[in-house]
Amino acid sequence: MLVFLLYSNLEDIWTASECNRCVSLRHYSLTNDTLYFMETLNQSLSCFEKYQKQGNHSELCTECKATYRGLNELYSRMEKNHTLCIDIEDSMNMTRILWSKDFNCSFPRAETVPVIAVSSFMLFLPIIFYLSSFLHSEQKKRKLIHRE
Repeated sequence: MLVFLLYSNLEDIWTASECNRCVSLRHYSLTNDTLYFMETLNQSLSCFEKYQKQGNHSELCTECKATYRGLNELYSRMEKNHTLCIDIEDSMNMTRILWSKDFNCSFPRAETVPVIAVSSFMLFLPIIFYLSSFLHSEQKKRKLIHRE
């Protein structure tokens, strides 16, 4: 019973971790997607290590930006294609923690410009409304005065 329970628990862990997405059981090896991700991850981590030794994190952010962005895009594609397993997710989480918290690097978000534009418009909308209301009411008073 103990062996069956251990096997059952291990099988549950394998299934919950989606390990079959990263390991080809037919060939008993990692899938090509997983190998490519690990290669790209190693390039990013090598870049981090190279510039981390120098102690200048701003240089790390600029020099490793392209490799890190490529890794992020690869991860997003793998997420859409459902080829992620828990090992890839964990390694990407750790890389993102290194990038954002340890090295204090970030990407300017593309959607910030439209958000700022819409927010500014909404902020000035009441001002425009009251200004146009004031100007419109002044014109009516002038018309009444001119007719007399």
